[in-house]
Amino acid sequence: MDAADWDARYAGSHLVWSAGPNMFVTELFSGMPCGRVLDVAAGEGRNAIWLAEQGWQVTATDFSTVAVDRMRTIAAQRLDANATGRFTAVLADAAAGAPGVPGSYDAVLFCYLHLPAGQWRAALAAGVEAAAPGAAVVIIAHALRNLTEGVGGPQDPEVLLDPADVVASAQGLPVMAEVVEMRRREVPTEVGHQLALDTVVVLRRLPAG
Repeated sequence: MDAADWDARYAGSHLVWSAGPNMFVTELFSGMPCGRVLDVAAGEGRNAIWLAEQGWQVTATDFSTVAVDRMRTIAAQRLDANATGRFTAVLADAAAGAPGVPGSYDAVLFCYLHLPAGQWRAALAAGVEAAAPGAAVVIIAHALRNLTEGVGGPQDPEVLLDPADVVASAQGLPVMAEVVEMRRREVPTEVGHQLALDTVVVLRRLPAG
């Protein structure tokens, strides 16, 4: 899907994604000291707004103009004056580089960004470049195994990522893998709750040199 497709999807009257943050985002970021965080392809801002509420200085990007406008509106409605000052939404293509000074973010988040392999590697490389030495680069994705063993998510195997796929895509980048896991996530469906399989990877940016 291109930006126009996502604009059309986000233009509906209802939220495309849930209003609350992803369960793995809350788990992983709750244990980190607050700093500057880049949320790549943030959509309607569910994770970015929650991070601002926790005290993070958030830059949230998306390549859909409608998504950026929507997350700004939701942020204005949900955040108090202090948290509003910690939240910035920016129109940006994940694969074209990150906003801000390279090496200036204390954490970088990719939550369900699914792209063809070349674009995904470019986006990940840009995210790593944006991260400061010692920063966490957090990747949460629908797993390839979810196609046959889980429920929901994209149905195109070319854009899905098992944990080993994420590690392979980071080869040659100045990072080390700290968390490489397949996690189960409960999903409500018309026939009751079922389990989805998600990839959860945390990479740590290595010092220069």
